[in-house]
Amino acid sequence: MNAAEFAMQKTAQLTGHNAAVYALSLGRQASSFFSAAGDGWIAEWNLEAPDTGKLAAQIEAQVFSLCYLSALQLLLAGDMNGGLHWIALNQREQTRDIAHHRRGIFALLEVDAWVFSAGGEGMLTRWSAADMRSIESLHLSNRSLRALDYCPSRRELAVGASDQTIYLLDVDSLDVRHTIALAHNNSVFAVRYSPDGRYLISGGRDAHLRVWDVARNFAPISAQPAHWYTLNDVVFHPQGHMFATASRDRTIKLWDAATFRLLKVLDTVRYGCHINSVNALLWHPHNCTLISGSDDRSIILWNVL
Repeated sequence: MNAAEFAMQKTAQLTGHNAAVYALSLGRQASSFFSAAGDGWIAEWNLEAPDTGKLAAQIEAQVFSLCYLSALQLLLAGDMNGGLHWIALNQREQTRDIAHHRRGIFALLEVDAWVFSAGGEGMLTRWSAADMRSIESLHLSNRSLRALDYCPSRRELAVGASDQTIYLLDVDSLDVRHTIALAHNNSVFAVRYSPDGRYLISGGRDAHLRVWDVARNFAPISAQPAHWYTLNDVVFHPQGHMFATASRDRTIKLWDAATFRLLKVLDTVRYGCHINSVNALLWHPHNCTLISGSDDRSIILWNVL
C-alpha cells in the first residue's frame, strides 16, 4: 500500500463536550459510539446522524476510560480518582459506583466474562462483569498503568506502564510471562496487538513507535520517531492492513501494517485535524470510520476513500 492508493476525508466535527475528550468506545448500536471527557459527560453518537449526539451519563469527575459491555448493556467508566462506574443504561437503579483504585483508571478492557482495569497506583484488577465486583488485583508497578490490550490466540494481556515497561500476562492466571524493560524512554501510553497476533505495537511519551515480534519473545522489529510529542493511542483499521496513531503534536498518522511505513499525516493545515492534542482513537467497523477525540473538546469523523 502507498499513500496514493487512498485518501482520507473529514466528514464531521462534533463539539458537544466542554472539556478535553479522553476516551471513545463502541456504542449500543452497530453505528453508534460513546465518548467521555474531562467534563464528566459521557455522550452517545450515531454515525448515521452525527449531529444528534445525546448525554448518556454524567460523572462527578474527569472520565479517562470507557468500555461498553454489549451482552450486559453496561457502560463502564473509569475516572481520575480511581472510581469505576457501572452504568446500567436501561435500568439506572442498578448503576453502581465503586471507589477502587487509589488514582485514575487509565484503561478498561473486556475479556470473556471479565473486565480489567489499569490504575494510576500501578495495580491491575480483574472484575466479574456480571456481578460488578472485583475478583483479584495484581500490583504490577510502582508507577501508573496506562494501556491494555488482549491477544485471543495467546490468551495474553499486554500492559503498558509509566515505568517504561510492557508487561505480558497470562489472562487466566495473571502470571507475568514476560516483561519488555525499557520498552520506551518514558511512559508507555499505548499497546496494541496486530489483528493476526504477530506483532505488538507500542507508543509512549518519547513519541516513538515500536514494533515487537510476538513469536520471537517480543524481539524488537522496528523503532522510529513517529511524532514530535507523546504518542497517545494506536488503533488498527477493521481490515487490519493499516493502523493509526494519535499524538500530542495534534496529528493523526496512518501506517502500513505490513511494513510499518508512514502512509499519511492528518494535520490541521491540510486536513482540518485537531488544534490540540489528539488523545483517543476508535476505528469503528461501521463504514470503517476513524474517530478521534482531542484536548480541543471536539471529536472528528474520518472516512477512507
